[in-house]
Amino acid sequence: MNVHWHRRDLRAADNRALAEAAADSEVLPVFVFDPAVLDHASPPRVAVALDALESLRADYRELGGDLLVVRGDPREELPRIADEYVADAIYWNRDYSGLAAERDSEVRLALDDAGVSRAAYHDELLHEPGSIRTNEGEHYSVFTYFWKKWRDREKDAPFEAPKAGQVADPDDAGDSPTLADLGFDAPEAEVPPAGTEDARDRLRDFCEDPIFRYAEDRDYPAKDATSRLSVHLKWGTVGVREVWQATAEAMARAGGDPDEDGSEAASVREFQSQLAWREFYAHVLSARPDVVSRNYKEYDEDINWRDDEASLQAWKDGRTGYPIVDAAMRQLREEAWMHNRLRMVVASFLTKDLLLDWREGYDWFREKLADHDTANDTGGWQWAASTGTDAQPYFRIFNPTTQGERYDPNAEFVEKYVPELADASPEDVHGWHELDPDEREQVAPDYPAPIVDHGERREEAIAMFEDARGDD
Repeated sequence: MNVHWHRRDLRAADNRALAEAAADSEVLPVFVFDPAVLDHASPPRVAVALDALESLRADYRELGGDLLVVRGDPREELPRIADEYVADAIYWNRDYSGLAAERDSEVRLALDDAGVSRAAYHDELLHEPGSIRTNEGEHYSVFTYFWKKWRDREKDAPFEAPKAGQVADPDDAGDSPTLADLGFDAPEAEVPPAGTEDARDRLRDFCEDPIFRYAEDRDYPAKDATSRLSVHLKWGTVGVREVWQATAEAMARAGGDPDEDGSEAASVREFQSQLAWREFYAHVLSARPDVVSRNYKEYDEDINWRDDEASLQAWKDGRTGYPIVDAAMRQLREEAWMHNRLRMVVASFLTKDLLLDWREGYDWFREKLADHDTANDTGGWQWAASTGTDAQPYFRIFNPTTQGERYDPNAEFVEKYVPELADASPEDVHGWHELDPDEREQVAPDYPAPIVDHGERREEAIAMFEDARGDD
């Protein structure tokens, strides 16, 4: 018997290590609730993980087996399980964060001490960190060059799921804990359903139609034109090879030239580039695990971020007086998810309008997002803050009013999430910063005035970064 240790791969299909473990032996799937990992978790993410585990357990039961669920230190639990079930080896898929790398190193030593064989596989990404490098042998820090190589590399086909009779049925598989059992309150948001069935439904629906308009529609949050697969890729309830295969089939149906702007094939390619962005940031994190807490880009002097708890709280609460920013922040609270365009908008607002450290925003996203991914979120936040790889230049600053006018012209998205503005005209929504106090009182008395002047803060932000650069 072999043991497969599930972590961020909560699926039976297209799971490389699981397929290898089941290739010539019965396999016992295991999930360990690790207190050290739970210390970095949050209610939305744990809620999704619990739902995904129940779905995975149901899949295994259909095959005549079950998922063994335990709580404890994997350095102790995995050798114990291997001994109890006389396992030949422990299999798992690699994770690329610093925390995961440290944990896995310690688990390998514990298994070695116990005389248990183990095997770790590349599975989470289409191309393993370190496999796409510059001519000098370094990791890429510019996405465009990474994307060209990534796009042209051959992609593996999905791996087959275990079949009936290949999954072990332990005598006591253990009950799945509740949020309360694990020390978490119920999430503020209504988290999305998890599991491979839901992931495949989303993937199929997206690739049947929206993917062919993705390039033109993806930046408009009211259109709901994105795949919403991020939470499934985060938890591995669908394999990335399966996602790629679905997009490749969509590309074949689209026909035409993917280099032709406006074509359906170009839209499919645009979505594929988002998969590449996910992998780009994972490669960066693998090479530079310190980017979780340190700026990737070095400045001559420290950036003089402000310390302003009131403004930070207004941003978290969606009470900044900038409608598109507030709508996005309230979507985060309500859904544990935020539209990608708006993630950039609110990150720019925090760092360039409020002049607050990007790490404050990263910490809030880590607390509230069901799809929080260390690589993606550090990459995105540092991009917006002009401190990261291939980052937004410090002097190019999103205007939150212009962003709202351009990507929510009829204020549909704003009015959905900011009920105080539900009766306001789009002109008043987008011109809120220009209304005088009496006009604001008449239009939406419960909605706040802008907490900062964007024009003034833009100049302050530029000056702040020029000071950090050591410019005279």
